[in-house]
Amino acid sequence: MSLWDVLVSIFWFMLLVAWFWLLISIITDVFRDDDMSGGAKAAWCIFVILLPWLGVLTYLIVRGRSMSERAGREAARNEQAFRSYVRGVAASESTGVSGELTKLADLRERGVLTPEEYDLAKQRVLGTAGPTPAAASQNAATAGNMPV
Repeated sequence: MSLWDVLVSIFWFMLLVAWFWLLISIITDVFRDDDMSGGAKAAWCIFVILLPWLGVLTYLIVRGRSMSERAGREAARNEQAFRSYVRGVAASESTGVSGELTKLADLRERGVLTPEEYDLAKQRVLGTAGPTPAAASQNAATAGNMPV
């Protein structure tokens, strides 16, 4: 097989890949269009599949501009859904442990809670009652034996 045969094979393969890409994009656009009837959708699909390059090029010429507008609207809808999701997750995060700790720190800074009340409330939120005196002395005794 010569170099020329390899280059021609690569060219035809890339044309095939380009046609599949366009075919998928066009069929997606056909079914995304709410203004088109079911018969028109079927006719475009048959035309694009049975007459590959002629169908794809005709579709791009006839409906290319509206195809771009539909893709833009879809991207805007996806962006809005993503922003809504992020806002929802951020709102639910503020009601969790971190939100409670933030509220407690704010109350302490405003002087509503004393430092002792803050520490007690923080331990309650974190689910810990603090170290017991026996455990604290045991940890202090073993801390001296730990390698640094």
